[in-house]
Amino acid sequence: MNYLVTGAAGFIGYFVTLRLLEEGHQVTGLDNLNDYYDVSLKLARLAQLEAKPAFKFAKLDLADRAGMAELFAVNKFDRVIHLAAQAGVRYSIENPLAYVDANVVGFANVLEGCRHNKVKHLLYASSSSVYGMNRKQPFDTEDNVDHPISLYAATKKANELMAHTYSHLYGLPTTGMRFFTVYGPWGRPDMALFKFTKAIIADQSIDVYNHGEMRRDFTYIDDVTESIMRLQDIIPQPQPDWTVETGDGSKSSAPYILYNIGNSNPIKLMTYIEALESALGVEAKKNMMPMQPGDVHETSSDSTPLYNATGFKPQTSVYEGVKNFVSWYKDYYHC
Repeated sequence: MNYLVTGAAGFIGYFVTLRLLEEGHQVTGLDNLNDYYDVSLKLARLAQLEAKPAFKFAKLDLADRAGMAELFAVNKFDRVIHLAAQAGVRYSIENPLAYVDANVVGFANVLEGCRHNKVKHLLYASSSSVYGMNRKQPFDTEDNVDHPISLYAATKKANELMAHTYSHLYGLPTTGMRFFTVYGPWGRPDMALFKFTKAIIADQSIDVYNHGEMRRDFTYIDDVTESIMRLQDIIPQPQPDWTVETGDGSKSSAPYILYNIGNSNPIKLMTYIEALESALGVEAKKNMMPMQPGDVHETSSDSTPLYNATGFKPQTSVYEGVKNFVSWYKDYYHC
């Protein structure tokens, strides 16, 4: 099949593109290679993809309406896996308009491309951040998500609403994936694991927010990739008897569905740090810091619907996943 993967030079996009290529598909990878984090890491991922003959790269900004329309019209994709976005909760507080351009305008262009070119299935990245002020644990896709606490989260909620509209109006099958703190080799430098590892190796202290009193549903990259690969073959179908008043909010009378993709096993931040200390063989110097704006105390995923649909459940332990990351980091940075 002929795929478009947006954000192909990014963390998740790289692994999904590689997997599709390994399974014999044609893949166009889109990325604007922006400098939100070290571009050299994106270029290194991209170089590995470009070594594959079935891959072609499109350097393009999602907000470029004409460019996106041409990309879709020329390539006639069968399926689209939309993973590109302006990421980061804290950065959205500092630079909100970047999120509107990439995550709202950009997603509208993806939807229009899918609509006009009869794409058979659109999968797109949402985020556990949409749960915002929810206190009930674990987070369930049936929960109300109308109270985000960062603009990043608000744009991801907006994506889900936009997707539903296109599913309803145009019959476009859409699958939204709420990712829970993805980590692993080739991960983003703005994420805690990367920053902690870099600091500890340099014998510098790490900033531990909310004095370490946080829990996250850390989800290993291989588990996320496997979930996406299984979901892309499960095209959502309309549920004619579904109603807003009585139905599950993650489903619809349109061909639309949402899934949590998480480990369903929230881990204390200090346990995560202990796993890193164990992998490095070094005790971290810790600066205990207050809670940051936009952060939540705990994320926990109910991934039962994912398992029911795919027969797969993310389960890689943080000790195994962190060890794999450290091994990659030392090899990549020769340290």
